[in-house]
Amino acid sequence: MTAQTENDIQKLRELIARARVVLWDFDGPICSLFSGHSAERVATELVEWLEGRGLHGLLTEDERESLDPHVVLRAVDRRHPGSDLVTELEERLTQEELRAASSAMPTAYADPLIRTWTAVGSRLAVATNNSPRVVRKYLASRGLVSCFVPHIYGRTQDLQHLKPDPHCLNRALRATGTAPSASLMIGDAPSDHEAALQAGVPFLGYARNERKAKLLKAAGADVVVGSLEPLLRMLRP
Repeated sequence: MTAQTENDIQKLRELIARARVVLWDFDGPICSLFSGHSAERVATELVEWLEGRGLHGLLTEDERESLDPHVVLRAVDRRHPGSDLVTELEERLTQEELRAASSAMPTAYADPLIRTWTAVGSRLAVATNNSPRVVRKYLASRGLVSCFVPHIYGRTQDLQHLKPDPHCLNRALRATGTAPSASLMIGDAPSDHEAALQAGVPFLGYARNERKAKLLKAAGADVVVGSLEPLLRMLRP
């Protein structure tokens, strides 16, 4: 739905109208977390840290070259689940995310959309693979914490629960007492769509560029927007 037709607009209206609780992915729909603090560099440093400990062989070549810190973290957890190594690696990633939060770039229209959705009576939650400490830090910097707390559900020590596992979505639904059909997930990655599908939650894709839009549509996302501005227009009287 990057090019909007009347049918697209009607689908978007229906998604918004049904949503009593809106579940937001964090990095993408709310902000660009690594806009001033490269995720690729963070991934490289995690790989170098592992290699410095003599663990070069722990990752495949594709994993080492993925330039995605979550790929590195998941890979180590698959081979050493629940280990001190995973705990330390996850904390290193959290510290990098906390540094990134200081220079994160707000997604266009996200702040007013969050405030407007709260004002019209919807409840909001965050369901993310990032650390909840990072989410709180960023939201506090924008004056948005009160729009979400206590419903911020992020990465835990149980890394098998990262999306596409629907664990964080289900936590939000249980905590708010909401049926999946009365909620909406806003995400920018195929893993968000898969988690929503498994949880039975309607999904709205946010794609900041055509590459993201193609990935979401290939994953089966029916409604994809390139901007949050249409949502804001629909919510405002």
